[in-house]
Amino acid sequence: MLSLALGMCIAGTAWAADPGGLRITITGADGRPVAGATVRVSSPDSLVSKSGVTGEDGTVRLQGLDPATNYTVQINADGYNEYTASNVAVVSGRNLSLGYSLGGGGRSVDATTLDAVVVTGASLAAIDTTSATVGTTLTLQMVESLPTGRSYQSYLQLVPGVKPSPSGNPSSKSGVNYQDIGGAAGTSSDNVYIIDGVDVTDPDTGTFGANFNSEIIQEQQVITGGVPAEYAGGAGLISKVVTKSGGDEWHGSINYYLQNDSLVARDKHSTSGGFSTYDTALTLGGPIIKEKLWFFASYQKKGREEDVLNGSTGEFMRTVKTDQDLAFLKATWQITEADRLTAIFFNDPYTRNGSTSSTTLNNRDTAREQGGDNYKLEYTRTGENLLLSAYAFTHEGEVSNFPSVTDISLNNVAFRRPSTVEERSQGGGGTILITERNRDEFGLSAEYFLDTSFGTHTIKGGFTYTENEYFEDSRISGDGARYSSIAAENAGVSFADFVGSGWSGTRSIVQGDIPRILGTTGGFGIANASAADQAYFTSLLDANGDGTISPDEVMAYRFTGTAGNPTGQVNNYRIIEVAAAPYSVKTKGKAFYLQDTWTLNQWTVNAGIRAEEWIHYDSRGDKSAKFDWDVAPRLSVVYDLFGDGRSKIWAFGGRYYDPIRTNMADFAGNLTGPELHEQIFLGDRWLTFRSRGGPKTPDALFAPSTKTPYTDEFLIGYSTTFRNDISLSVTYTERKTRDVLEDYDLTLYSDPDVPTGDPDWFGYAGPGSLYYLPYSYFGYSEKPDSNYVIATLAGGKRDYRGIEVTLQKFKTDRWQGMVSYTYNDAKGNTNSDSNADFQGDWIALDPRAPNMYGPQPGNIKHQFKAFGSYEFDIGVELSAVFNWNSGMLYTTSQLISSRYLPIMDEDGYEHGGVWDTWVLPNTVGANTGPSYYTLDVRAKYVKELAVGQLEFFVDVFNVLNKQMAISHMALADGDGVYDFGRPNAWVEPRRAYVGVRYSF
Repeated sequence: MLSLALGMCIAGTAWAADPGGLRITITGADGRPVAGATVRVSSPDSLVSKSGVTGEDGTVRLQGLDPATNYTVQINADGYNEYTASNVAVVSGRNLSLGYSLGGGGRSVDATTLDAVVVTGASLAAIDTTSATVGTTLTLQMVESLPTGRSYQSYLQLVPGVKPSPSGNPSSKSGVNYQDIGGAAGTSSDNVYIIDGVDVTDPDTGTFGANFNSEIIQEQQVITGGVPAEYAGGAGLISKVVTKSGGDEWHGSINYYLQNDSLVARDKHSTSGGFSTYDTALTLGGPIIKEKLWFFASYQKKGREEDVLNGSTGEFMRTVKTDQDLAFLKATWQITEADRLTAIFFNDPYTRNGSTSSTTLNNRDTAREQGGDNYKLEYTRTGENLLLSAYAFTHEGEVSNFPSVTDISLNNVAFRRPSTVEERSQGGGGTILITERNRDEFGLSAEYFLDTSFGTHTIKGGFTYTENEYFEDSRISGDGARYSSIAAENAGVSFADFVGSGWSGTRSIVQGDIPRILGTTGGFGIANASAADQAYFTSLLDANGDGTISPDEVMAYRFTGTAGNPTGQVNNYRIIEVAAAPYSVKTKGKAFYLQDTWTLNQWTVNAGIRAEEWIHYDSRGDKSAKFDWDVAPRLSVVYDLFGDGRSKIWAFGGRYYDPIRTNMADFAGNLTGPELHEQIFLGDRWLTFRSRGGPKTPDALFAPSTKTPYTDEFLIGYSTTFRNDISLSVTYTERKTRDVLEDYDLTLYSDPDVPTGDPDWFGYAGPGSLYYLPYSYFGYSEKPDSNYVIATLAGGKRDYRGIEVTLQKFKTDRWQGMVSYTYNDAKGNTNSDSNADFQGDWIALDPRAPNMYGPQPGNIKHQFKAFGSYEFDIGVELSAVFNWNSGMLYTTSQLISSRYLPIMDEDGYEHGGVWDTWVLPNTVGANTGPSYYTLDVRAKYVKELAVGQLEFFVDVFNVLNKQMAISHMALADGDGVYDFGRPNAWVEPRRAYVGVRYSF
């Protein structure tokens, strides 16, 4: 049994919210364990040093250590001189194993030294033989040696299997990497972003919700699989940042970095103009009261001016200015040797006066304001075998957009021919939108270490309570409406022509809207109009004079009216704001986890459960949905192959739930905010056929039967250590995502009076058809009073298989490096991820429909990454980062209501008892974008001074100036700038980034 005597002394930096540990084994030259040896570990980057005494098995476990890569291990054993090992690493949330062997051949007094026979390496090559978690630890030393963007989002690109992301929200493995809305690729809503133990993920979008100065990062751990129960999420990556702290010695830095167009090669594709950018920051940490109270502070200011060129012509359009300020302050009070209080503040105000997109015209230009304040207070207590923590956290975040042109209404125009972006994008910028995404949270956690005669246990448990608020205040500019029109040159086209193929530009009316136009559902339309309007529309549309209007008669109507159109085109559709008011919706969640890591000899089992409950509230404060406790089991088994801590095999199985975000609470909860009416222009007037928001007809309701989406993961893996500084890891992963969320139009799916297989009921499912879903499927006995219901998508699924191989050389002998290969096989029949897409609104897009299951759009099948650095003894360090991928999969698409939807059969046919325009074969995920690579390099020179050091560096991104295509246009008719299948984005030209930093 392990006999442990822990001591603590104060010297260095503050204890992080998520400490790590070391498991150190000492044996004699004869291989037998050495009991009674005293082991002490300390680091200049830690306030905590700890000591322990080895038990009968020669092992001591030291917990509650701050993350750092420069720990010193001191060992004292009777009969041997003191031995010291340096540059030992501690990683947050992990228990790394180290081993040392006594020299001299026995336990005699004459044995003189402890040999540095390190079982698991001097640094991060150490394998945690008790963990099945898959991920990468990015240390400060590593990222400051490599050419990367100066942000924690950019650092993610160093991690094996993480896909490219222009937005800084990359997908990993099965994480969604594509949305139909806007055809957006390279942005995942499945990730979790943690800073100092608190979740700063945007509760509305599922993307990162906070920015900060990258120089405050002590360690960034990125988890991509085998996620234990203590963490939410898991379908995407988990980015966990631990920040620096103050200490008894003063330390700090000041830097300045710049880049401008004189440091950039010529753009071969004329998509970028002149620019200049700067980035300056300072940090300072030290004692307020030595050995008692410390602080660490940082301030960073970033600025950029950029000339935006027209993507079609290369002509100058505008100059965009971006400013960002990032402040950070941490104070740590060591109340007693066991008790600590830490307070943190950081904020990230950001302003940009326009869009930097070359396809956004000046009349559609939009300014952006975002950012907010974050506060955290944490109490921790360290006992001999128990760690306790309690915290409270507040996050305030704004994301607001302001159109540059507000005196004319936005007007998207469709042409029955290829058209330019200037022709399609008429009128002004659209909606003034002010939003806030706020979070209040508190949490409790405990970690208990128990040693028994039948193995050791690390038991963790915790509870969090979270309140998320989404606030919105919006106004539609111009005349209070946004228009989607038909080009004047196409005046006279019929409704049937308009919903057919051959159009460029966006369209907002589809055939499925006809029941709402007629008023047979939804509470609006002709049947619910005034008597005078009913008579007018009947006279206009009733071609056979039988006194009723049939769907065929609507399809025969021809659009000709232009009255009041903001740019003189043919009126077709508009959404008009009939009432405006700010509002807010909320979600409240509770989460509980309990897990036990049990190690017995060479075996470790980690068994845990995570349970979450979420309640949604509408803008009146009433409960709109309750998702009862979802319990996610997670289990892993790890085997230390040779009992020496150098190699392991493992298996993991578990479930990750994906709680429904505030965007759906907004969709189903706007009862007091703006009310918008969707209208179609018939004859000489507008007809309202649907209301969005407001109290009369809710836009959506949560169906009583709705389930929380989840992903099940199974993985197996092998890791080993070569020498004392090289690790090899191979992982195989399978994932299945089910209970995907979508919104449904029950008029199409659940009307019991719809005849099955009748071509007159085009796009409707009747009883007995493959696609019919009775009201009971949604938990209703009759149709609810709402436009849509938010429900579990019948048949929706995503399946993933992947292999990842990583070989890493940790920094010893002045150099480090890593190479990795990832294979991703992703298939599915839906991209939906709590974003109210068109599945559920159009039966042809139903997951069960023909040709919907196939390669997952956004997937990248093959990825290869490598980086390395070498430090010369003259103060110079050279490094490089290489990334290659095989190209992103994409769907041949058409643009409808700003969504990239798969192209369909123009005439339609019957399938499963439903007539519709089904998706064509070899369409979904059938195309592969361009394969490309990038090579970035850095040269750094460090000059030691009497006090501190001066560092100069230059990063050269895309050093070979290979301006390769990185994506293709997915729209079958093009977007007015690029034709289908042609490159529409490229690797930026070669560009240098220079900087200087003084640190002490």
